[in-house]
Amino acid sequence: MTETYRKYQRLSSKPLGTKIFSVAFAQFAPYFWTVRPQVREVRPNHAELSIRKRRAVQNHIGTFHVIAVANGLEAAMGLLAEATVPETKRWIPRGMELTYPAKAHTDLLCVAESDPAHWEAGGDVPVTVKAMRTDGVVVVEGTITLYVSDKPRA
Repeated sequence: MTETYRKYQRLSSKPLGTKIFSVAFAQFAPYFWTVRPQVREVRPNHAELSIRKRRAVQNHIGTFHVIAVANGLEAAMGLLAEATVPETKRWIPRGMELTYPAKAHTDLLCVAESDPAHWEAGGDVPVTVKAMRTDGVVVVEGTITLYVSDKPRA
């Protein structure tokens, strides 16, 4: 368990704890702050956060810009990775493949999920991601591949 996940566990049970954690997490990787993620749930192999539709994340037709959605999905993947990676390993994103099956014209729920069996072996670990509108329609989905390796010995 990483320090990030320990902080989430400590704060999430307190009043306003997830809001405080969300702001702190978004500051850790400043580009996450562009979408203002609101963390909803974090546990090994699963993470959820929401992102609000606002002018700063819109494209020229008034829907979510897909790169903003990708930032939300990458934030969800990062939370999942922090909650899942074994103590003796580290992770880094290696690639992302996304499709855009529908327009994103509402707030979004970003979900990341992984198979527990992939983490111990290391190497490439696929994380399934999807962003859904408030009516449940998936607007962006795909896979973010992480490279998981042993931590260097101190």
